[in-house]
Amino acid sequence: MMNKKPYILGICASNSGSGKTYVLERLIPALKKRGYSVSAIKHAHHNFDIDKPGKDSFKIREAGAKQTLIFNNARSALITESAEQDLDLGKVIEQINQPTDIILVEGLKTMQIPKIEIYREQISSERLYIKDPKIIGVMSDIDIKYNIPSFDFIDLDKLAEFIIKQMNNEQ
Repeated sequence: MMNKKPYILGICASNSGSGKTYVLERLIPALKKRGYSVSAIKHAHHNFDIDKPGKDSFKIREAGAKQTLIFNNARSALITESAEQDLDLGKVIEQINQPTDIILVEGLKTMQIPKIEIYREQISSERLYIKDPKIIGVMSDIDIKYNIPSFDFIDLDKLAEFIIKQMNNEQ
């Protein structure tokens, strides 16, 4: 399919533990099965490190390298330091350098892009879709009656079809 510009969609929830990663783990294969390439961006609330102290790549980054690229024959990881603490979603999306149809962004519930909210009755602290017009659908373990499409928490095929329809409407 390979669009010129990827469709960017957020997967958000009011709080952690709602199942965002669970949904992505099943949504990505559902979209790939339909012929779409998918990239993902995961937002972390706290400091994180994908490298380990003592490793050469960690030492290089700690020495002050602005970017450190770690790779082997099967994968690579680019670590970019931002001294200004100003990395935003736009700058992060620019780092996706492989052609892709869809970029799924996990987290960042306040981002101003189309989003699917994960709402779980026993876990979620609020219903974001009521206040946020950027939420275009809600996936839940209860029946949601609202003016946006809702999907059963375990029915990733219907969600995948909805996303494809949204993506095609954007072109």
